[in-house]
Amino acid sequence: MASTEISTEIPVMYFDTDAAGVVNNIVYLRFIETARTLLAMQMGMSFEEIARTNIHAVVTRTEIDYKRPALLGDVIRVDGRIAECSTARFWCEFEVVRPRDGALLVKCRQSLALVKMPEGRPVRLPAGFPENFSLA
Repeated sequence: MASTEISTEIPVMYFDTDAAGVVNNIVYLRFIETARTLLAMQMGMSFEEIARTNIHAVVTRTEIDYKRPALLGDVIRVDGRIAECSTARFWCEFEVVRPRDGALLVKCRQSLALVKMPEGRPVRLPAGFPENFSLA
């Protein structure tokens, strides 16, 4: 059974920040994208499987709450998990925290659907998703 949770640390780089050394709000989505990609790989949705099946996980909605800023030189941790599933889509929840002081920086919830490309046709989630996830 593949894990449906992820935790990954990411250093804040100079290019992630503005002139004041504060992380730009759009950068948090890249941090979350990194965690979501690692979660998908952990669940069996490797780049090779995506290429083989042409089934992609597509973000259909993002809700994000910015609580506190990360700063240049911080190391942040993104914790993510599969939170909810229906027959056609699933929801991931993420928290971005700063481990050195435990500060919650961002909360995010995303809705995703599986889509067969190049047709752009939605694909039902496999039976048992996410515990028995397979693109086959």
